[in-house]
Amino acid sequence: MIGFGLRLAVAGGREALTRLLVIAAAVAIGSGLLLTTLAGVNAVNAQLTRFAAIYPNASTGGAADPLLWSTREDYFHGEQIIRIDVAATGPSAPTPVGIPTTPRPGEYYASPALQRLLAAHPADQLGDRYPGRDLGSVGPAALTSPDTLLVIMGGTPDEVATLPNAEQLTRIGDAPALPETTVNLILGVIAGGLLFPVLIFIGTATRLSAARREQRFAAMRLVGATPKQISVVAAVEAAVAAGAGTALGFLLFYAFRGPLAGIPFTGMPFFPSDMSLGVLDALLVALGVPAGAAIAAHVSLRRVRISPLGVTRRVTPRAPRAYRLIPLLLGVGVLVLALGFRPPTSDGQTAVFLPGLLLIMAGLVVAGPWLTMVGARVLARYANRPATLIAARRLADNPRAGFRAISGVMLALFVTSVAVGVITTIVAERGPAPVGSAEAGQVSLYLPDDAPATPDTLFTELRSVNGVRSATAVRENPDWMNTSEPGVIACADIPSAFGRCAEGVTVAEVPTGLVPFRESASSARVWPSASVPLGDLQRLPVMSILVDTDGSAAAVERARTVLEAAFPAFQVAPNVPGDFESEFANTLRGWEQLANVIIVASLALAGCSLAVSVIGGLTERRRPFSLLRLSGAPVRVLRRVVALESAVPMLAVAAVATGMGLLAAQLFLKAQMDYTLVAPGPRFYAIVVVGLAACLGIIACTMPLLERITGPETARSE
Repeated sequence: MIGFGLRLAVAGGREALTRLLVIAAAVAIGSGLLLTTLAGVNAVNAQLTRFAAIYPNASTGGAADPLLWSTREDYFHGEQIIRIDVAATGPSAPTPVGIPTTPRPGEYYASPALQRLLAAHPADQLGDRYPGRDLGSVGPAALTSPDTLLVIMGGTPDEVATLPNAEQLTRIGDAPALPETTVNLILGVIAGGLLFPVLIFIGTATRLSAARREQRFAAMRLVGATPKQISVVAAVEAAVAAGAGTALGFLLFYAFRGPLAGIPFTGMPFFPSDMSLGVLDALLVALGVPAGAAIAAHVSLRRVRISPLGVTRRVTPRAPRAYRLIPLLLGVGVLVLALGFRPPTSDGQTAVFLPGLLLIMAGLVVAGPWLTMVGARVLARYANRPATLIAARRLADNPRAGFRAISGVMLALFVTSVAVGVITTIVAERGPAPVGSAEAGQVSLYLPDDAPATPDTLFTELRSVNGVRSATAVRENPDWMNTSEPGVIACADIPSAFGRCAEGVTVAEVPTGLVPFRESASSARVWPSASVPLGDLQRLPVMSILVDTDGSAAAVERARTVLEAAFPAFQVAPNVPGDFESEFANTLRGWEQLANVIIVASLALAGCSLAVSVIGGLTERRRPFSLLRLSGAPVRVLRRVVALESAVPMLAVAAVATGMGLLAAQLFLKAQMDYTLVAPGPRFYAIVVVGLAACLGIIACTMPLLERITGPETARSE
């Protein structure tokens, strides 16, 4: 029977060959996207692993002479620069990954992206921070991305040993363990948002012309074929098409792997080698897709196995009931409950929020057919054209079939709406200082207790920098335990944009950075008086150095470079308010961008799934459509019927999924962070609208097939 099944699949006539090619092409697209998704997860994991290796743990054993290692962060134009200071304590000290030799004092290696940045800007803005001789480029093995800004500086053992976060390494590559639960959860949600549409698309493709196959297999049963023989033939037909499509999918993946790696899905491009497949990934797709197609074919023939006459006994399926809304309402109820009861621990919060989100996702899938049926009935009630009435009645007759092809896009839109809503709000609440605000041009350097004395010439040098308005020091408040602020400053040194002192006050109590935590600078703020006499101020230790600039990038970076040259062993780099928040916001925007990619891909897959469903439906209903044409129905009416059957469920699902996603995001933000949802920007809605329009365009491409297969010759009885 296997040979017979192969002959039916390959040499079963024009219809069989067309079906084989269409299924193979659809499976090729689906399996190619599935491979890309799996490779993308591996690439993100590789990025995170190399990033963790930049902050190694101290190691013992291995080389006799340890390597001293200190990792710090610097900033330039809001971009993070990772600075690693190293020093070999002997000839057997290990060499850092990505460079041929350990740099000696006065030498450094820089990543290609940082080398381009150094060449493009004046030395007093960036290059003077890294004095010495450039030995060459850091290799990809030490970089998380081609755009990573990394410098490995050489120093003496005495210098590096006193730097912050200094470690002794006898082996290279002992990276701290990543938080697997968190990483796997993030990657799982992102991959799941795309995997569901891909799998649904593959499943829809393998069911192409299922009704026609059922009729043919029923005829074979009537002439004596056993159920087992029918199952073998069906499985062989499906596996041949899926196997050919999977092989083509591998070719598509490797052909486009390089260009795909260059797209910054997470905010940073990948190295092409990161977009790799493990043996398990390749076997999972190579064997799983054909096997899944064979199983789907086996399950779809249950009516033929029960009775060969079961194919012709078609009855209207039972209508979905309203109880399908229960899981959806329970999920929303769990998130509402979290508004009044939030567990104190992160594990407890996960135990509340994660089941709530999963319940909503399951509820959307369960309630989808009922929502489709309700929409179809409303459409039928207000229908004033034959095409609208026919489409609405057909959807109401079998809402499960109408919802099946677009269930994946509902989940993808829900997941990405939650992610984009949460990320947009966090970026708005915790992002960098707004451009033009007073604190946006302030450069601050916070000094530890053991910092060296501040050079007397430093403030003179800072004030001489073009674009610097003032440079002053906040000193330690000796009466801090009995007052509200840790620092003191001369009232004459407070920039006007940051407040003032009361009349007659000479020394004020201020925060370390002149701006209260989570507040903005204000010229109307009046600082409290300090008990320190003005004459004693210069004898107090310096807590921080504040440089007020005109806000220009050149002035900010020149001031930052002067401060780093004066304090090369800084613990926290001189920063502009928003540097840390900007890096955090950029990371979140990377995940938001990945969520947008999932929206586009899932909508495109939904369009392809609908196109395959439309083609299959047209093939199965060509005789009824031919009879409608013979009875006088114009082709344009039939086109409207097909378009409405596809577009109405998809548009309704998109609206419900997006709305539920933003509602879940609002409940999560309010319960977890006491934030109010900030609506996503026009870009999010534009992506959704353009994606839906592209889906409709894909469906429209199937319309020319309608006229060709519904001619008068098709209306005859078979």
